[in-house]
Amino acid sequence: MPLWGCHETCHWDCIGGQRPVRTWCLWIGGVTPTVAVTTTASVTATPSVASSTASASPVVKKRTITKRQAIPFTTRRVHDPTLAKGTTRVRTRGVKGVKILTYEATLTSGVETSRKVISKAVVKAPITRVIVIGTKEAPQCDPNYSGACVPIASDVDCAGGSGDGPAYVQGPVRVVGTDIYGLDRDGDGIGCDS
Repeated sequence: MPLWGCHETCHWDCIGGQRPVRTWCLWIGGVTPTVAVTTTASVTATPSVASSTASASPVVKKRTITKRQAIPFTTRRVHDPTLAKGTTRVRTRGVKGVKILTYEATLTSGVETSRKVISKAVVKAPITRVIVIGTKEAPQCDPNYSGACVPIASDVDCAGGSGDGPAYVQGPVRVVGTDIYGLDRDGDGIGCDS
């Protein structure tokens, strides 16, 4: 007695629709089967668990971002003995520098989730602001004289004269009070005029 059997095959597609269902038969022992049928069936695809997990996976992308950033300048204070004490002046104006930062950004489903710096380059170095602070003591001038500062000392003589100091004044100076140092030898109100 010959043996034979039939088998159905079906091809599923993702969008659903009509696909052929084929029935074929196999015979053993030389007897030809009497049944061989081909039909068409309507197929609606139902996504499997594996395909739904794959479609729900987030899309991860890497992006390179370049950004300019200001570098703040620093301030340095310097003492100047030629500038009057308490006076300040800007010797060098400070200028900000510029650096270029390059980042690698990670985007998950279009939203940035991380960022790391991959390079830094200084394009323009900042210039340090220099402020000068005066330390020169203001001379103590005797109020009895004007036109030049006659220092307050134990004795003041005219510069270039025969006096022995310890302090000297470059004249001429006008005597406006008492000539306590004897700078106006001829009594005309002007000292150190010769």
